[in-house]
Amino acid sequence: MPATENAAVPDNLLEPSASADPYPVLRALRDADPVHWSEPHRAWLLTRYDDVSAAFQNKAFSSDRVRPLLAARAGRPEQPSTAVLGLMSSWMVVSDPPAHTRLRKLAAGAFKGQGIARMDGMITRIVDEHIDGFLRGSGPQDLIEHIAYPLPTTVIATMLGAAPEDRDRFREWSDELALVAFGAGGTARADRHERALRGLREMDAYIRELIAKRRTDPGEDMLSALMAHDGDADHLSDDELVAMCALLLFAGHETTTNSIANSILALLRRPDELDRLRQEPGLIGPAVEELLRFDGPIKVLIRWVVAETEVGGRTISPGERVHLVLAAANRDPAKFTDPDSLDLERGPNPHLAFGKGIHACIGAQLARMETRIAVSRILARMPELALAGDPQWKVSLASRAMAALPVTHGARRTS
Repeated sequence: MPATENAAVPDNLLEPSASADPYPVLRALRDADPVHWSEPHRAWLLTRYDDVSAAFQNKAFSSDRVRPLLAARAGRPEQPSTAVLGLMSSWMVVSDPPAHTRLRKLAAGAFKGQGIARMDGMITRIVDEHIDGFLRGSGPQDLIEHIAYPLPTTVIATMLGAAPEDRDRFREWSDELALVAFGAGGTARADRHERALRGLREMDAYIRELIAKRRTDPGEDMLSALMAHDGDADHLSDDELVAMCALLLFAGHETTTNSIANSILALLRRPDELDRLRQEPGLIGPAVEELLRFDGPIKVLIRWVVAETEVGGRTISPGERVHLVLAAANRDPAKFTDPDSLDLERGPNPHLAFGKGIHACIGAQLARMETRIAVSRILARMPELALAGDPQWKVSLASRAMAALPVTHGARRTS
């Protein structure tokens, strides 16, 4: 075990209490032992803003963290968990340069070609469709089930050119992947790898059918944009196209669902800030940035150590893991004044909710837009929105996610 001080500091981020409210635990870690070896996670926990920010630029910390796990399972190729990792190993988010540089360049061109900034009308229509359905109900309802959860997959399925009737399949596939990729705790089902593998294989077959269709009949969708370099010396292979679409679906669904739900919860718990945003809707841009800082969609990003390095006076060795605790960094008082308070006009606001550097989230612009539009339309169309009970938090290492957010909407508004 690496040498560390303050081993008695609570450091199990999968405890139910830490899932419901991780910030007291993270504050204690940051104050007492900001570069902390955690036995429960068998990893170093970095909780200071400057350390986490610097780690994104540190070449000793590799994003290529799936292949080492695969290497350790070389003698167990038949296990579902090994097959799932094999399918995920080609994702851009778990690769390093030069592979990452090439994939990101090709993907960035597709995002640019899609004109994300021009998608606000489409996203607004989808948001309003979900709100319409929500308003037809009465009594306590789950805002996640009816709005925050279906919205991102509807947007992504639409962007990829999938048929509207297939949107539910996209949600199912994303859910199966989340069980594995976001480090679920002890409540996770024992068959999660089997389910994830089944979902990945179904998704693989579906996307390959879409690829074949777009080759003969390209459209204005993201998949066609990703295939725009077909025939060039450097282009995405079919396997890479499948991996890119799977990543867009998975990453875009989970994080945007959490961003919307966490934002609404934070506002409902702070009526003064909620009223302020309703009275000044033009604040929605900086408000979303602050909501992302305050309680963002991702708690932890994982890195694999490939070279000896030093952080905060601690030596971190090759073969160890490092958890970049974004949730702690974004509330570091050394970087943010009064960090545990929600200030919708906070500025500057250099939060790390979407990462930093070459691995900064490529879909951040889309996620921001979806969150801005969803929060704005929910507040505008539900003037009497209120909590109807305590939220149910998922036990997850990486994801800051609720399973349910019960609310009542009161009087209906159609515009």
